[in-house]
Amino acid sequence: MTKNSRLPTNDQFRADFPEFADKTRYPDASVNFYLLQADTILNQDVLGDQFVYLSELFTAHYTELRGRNLAAASAGGVSTAGSGVAASKSVDKVSVSYDNSGTINPDAGFWNKTGYGQEFFWWWSMFGAGGRQLL
Repeated sequence: MTKNSRLPTNDQFRADFPEFADKTRYPDASVNFYLLQADTILNQDVLGDQFVYLSELFTAHYTELRGRNLAAASAGGVSTAGSGVAASKSVDKVSVSYDNSGTINPDAGFWNKTGYGQEFFWWWSMFGAGGRQLL
């Protein structure tokens, strides 16, 4: 039984985020696992009408990372890919570095690894932030 009565289902998640329709790359087991993690970590009473969307962003972030790992594993390796724009690379001994300065929130850390995580972090950080004044 879930803690939050409004937790989206696997089908609802895939309908709202159709880019996750490929069940080979994004298996039901992964989606369901991360939906249950969202249920554990997030609270619909605090997040109100944003609960479903934040749960889905949370799930999309982790499911995308898992999908990268599964794709790498099917090719006989592991995913060690970074994120952002490649700033340099090497061919011998294979090396690459990324410039994330224009695309990340320096406070978001791990959430910067996907666009879903970046958006999740922004929305999540708005709760409890209080009023803001724009100049």
